[in-house]
Amino acid sequence: MQDVKITDVNVKLCETAVKGNFADSTRNVETIGFVVVDVATNAGYHGIGVTYHEVGGEAIREFIKYAIKPQIIGRNPLETEAIYNEFFNYMRGVGRKGLAFCAYSAVDIALWDIKGKMLGLPLYRLLGGNDPKVPVYASGGWTSYSLEELVAEAKSMVNQGYEKIKLKVGVQGGKNLLEDARRVAAVREAIGPNIGFMLDANNVWQAGEAVKFANMVREYDIEFFEEPVFADDIPGLAEFKQRTDIPLATGEHEYTRFGVRDLLMHHAADIIQCDATRVGGYTEMIRVISLTQAFNKGFAPHGMEHMHMHLVAAASNGLYLEKLFMFNEMVNNVYLGAPQPQNGYITIPDKPGLGIELNWDYINEYGKN
Repeated sequence: MQDVKITDVNVKLCETAVKGNFADSTRNVETIGFVVVDVATNAGYHGIGVTYHEVGGEAIREFIKYAIKPQIIGRNPLETEAIYNEFFNYMRGVGRKGLAFCAYSAVDIALWDIKGKMLGLPLYRLLGGNDPKVPVYASGGWTSYSLEELVAEAKSMVNQGYEKIKLKVGVQGGKNLLEDARRVAAVREAIGPNIGFMLDANNVWQAGEAVKFANMVREYDIEFFEEPVFADDIPGLAEFKQRTDIPLATGEHEYTRFGVRDLLMHHAADIIQCDATRVGGYTEMIRVISLTQAFNKGFAPHGMEHMHMHLVAAASNGLYLEKLFMFNEMVNNVYLGAPQPQNGYITIPDKPGLGIELNWDYINEYGKN
């Protein structure tokens, strides 16, 4: 194992125009893409990693090709801690947040995939977990949907076996609280009292507005309220948490443990939702999970369920995965036989590493070098 070296990093950009009417409170979603990384070694092991984007996929791909790849060739893939720290310093002027960190995250995940394959263990086992069955909730309910479309999708999620669902709030750019409350009430009535029900405002309100709306819908037993204010408005998040009794979820827009530390130190979250494909891969996500455990908070990562299933399975405070229906087409195209939720659970394959295979026929035909 000491002699294993990285010999190549292959990166492809796979993206598609969104088919449907997907808008949240603050933006329209026009493109969904995965940047896919394959890290090769001289011992025949290959590791895969993925990050996603709605904009900026070309920049992520080019950063991997021209900034990360030349620096990582010849390194031992087991050295994830040392490599991470070196890249943190190497990228510090351009990469403490944003696209550069998305790029590094995909590479780091690939290194962890190699680790699992070298040791012959699924990553959740390597990380100390023992149960491959992981809860997952359904996520959709766009503000661009009519009330009828919103209710129909919620019912469809429940009919597919999901025990928890999440919808968007902030219609008309967050300017119509009464309509949002009407939509929340209609969905709760449609799904009944026993289904977990979350809301996501996608950063739309100031703290006072968010508190006002939370009080309007608190009777509908909301499991958590996600990003009611701008993600960087830590005082606003703290104010929301202080003035409501609905658990507060945030963190998908944080990059590194330092952002999570600040959320926790300022009492600005109940559930941390960091994304391994942004935050710094598995190496940094392990630190994030430790922080959430130290503060006795829940861990429920954002989207990308196949990149996150091992982490939630291994974390003692791991709550559930998020199944973003918007990603379905890309997931089905890029992965080959990836596990799908059954009755609200994903079962991790009993295979070394991530346990995920890439659909190279699709990637080679449609992916962009």
